[in-house]
Amino acid sequence: MQVEPGEKEKSHYYPRHIAIIMDGNGRWAQQRHLPRIMGHPAGVKAVKRVVRFCAEQEIQVLTLFAFSSENWRRPKEEVSKLMGLFMLTMQNEVKNLNKNNIRLRFIGERADFSEKIQQKMAKSEQLTENNTGLTLVVAANHGGHRDITLALKSIAQQVKDGIITPDEIDETMIAGALSISDLPDPDLFIRSGGEKRISNFLLWQLAYTEFYFTPELWPDFKAETMQAAIDDFLTRERRFGRTSEQVQSISN
Repeated sequence: MQVEPGEKEKSHYYPRHIAIIMDGNGRWAQQRHLPRIMGHPAGVKAVKRVVRFCAEQEIQVLTLFAFSSENWRRPKEEVSKLMGLFMLTMQNEVKNLNKNNIRLRFIGERADFSEKIQQKMAKSEQLTENNTGLTLVVAANHGGHRDITLALKSIAQQVKDGIITPDEIDETMIAGALSISDLPDPDLFIRSGGEKRISNFLLWQLAYTEFYFTPELWPDFKAETMQAAIDDFLTRERRFGRTSEQVQSISN
């Protein structure tokens, strides 16, 4: 069913939660004969465009994969500059997010970041925690495998402590122990840069998500690209195990 953007508030088909892997910063810079690291500031500009778009379109949640647990394997100089850019972006943008009623949250293992970055992350979340507009989730040092592992460790500890029995463990309990368990699962997953994989991102939460891949490199990503992804999403029939006939009868 095709729904015009202006009709989103009338339809449950419009995506509530969009998750994005922002790929292609380094290649964008190399195509311009620049060092790879120069693509990341250009990528920050694309982030601003996408956040603005989602806020204007009244998307409930936008999750951005900023830094994976595997990205520490990159050259030390690039990682160091990425951390500096991460810190600078938080310093420059959190007040603007707060002014625009956007709530900022971080997921991932924070202990691997410097104390200064950890403190800035916590302060940014505290400043925006009461905002009621778009929830912007930044996945930093996140990995889907680790997320599930930590959830299972937490549940195993409850079994060990006698709080629950193994028979009580079900999918709902596991989902509730994961990061962003209080938010709807992503409806739409987007990856820029032409690669067609999810790279250990929100593995549990993406189980029934619709995927959209684009060759456009992340620094070139714009509102029109987001709208194209949403328009494509609106053509999908999301059955969640049901037949087409069942879905249509529920929709009517």
